[in-house]
Amino acid sequence: MSQTPSASSQASSSSSSFKPIPLTAAAGVLSITQPQQTATSFFKIASGELITFGWNFTAVLATPTHLTVSAVCDNGNTYPVGPTDGIIPGTATEVVWDVWSYQQAHSATPLAQASYTLNIWDDRGPGASVKPGFLQENSALQFAMYTPQAYTPLASGWTCPACSDGVMSFAAHPAFVSLIVTIFIAVFSGVHLLRSSAR
Repeated sequence: MSQTPSASSQASSSSSSFKPIPLTAAAGVLSITQPQQTATSFFKIASGELITFGWNFTAVLATPTHLTVSAVCDNGNTYPVGPTDGIIPGTATEVVWDVWSYQQAHSATPLAQASYTLNIWDDRGPGASVKPGFLQENSALQFAMYTPQAYTPLASGWTCPACSDGVMSFAAHPAFVSLIVTIFIAVFSGVHLLRSSAR
């Protein structure tokens, strides 16, 4: 006849397997691996353009249940990153963001063509104090997003924006060029005659 362990024996076995985090342990660190942080990355807000953010962990002894990933724009808006409103498993080491789909689904708060800061924190939320073995909030990655301009073929009526006011075409006209040359010669000749008569 089998016997089930008592509640007290279960508690003692679970407490014996629990290892407290020493106060001397380092705080957990999340380091961004993708994109590289050597320069600001620019991402297109366009169909089929996915953004992948990747990272690794160091010295995390208290594995978080979940991570929250968000992009804070220079305009003050905060956008959840990823397919699950910015909430991903605590062991995840990357998140893929379909910015085009996000843009289509959130027309009231569209993504701006601006600079962003990527924020990642654990269950304790933003601004949590540094604690041995627990993940520190990361806001080291900055990136930018832009909307590409639509391609316009020359045959469909493309015009030079700088030339549309007629200034450039006027300046390139042969009569205008001749006038400038004539004025230059007249001034140069006048100065030469004045110098000759002064001698």
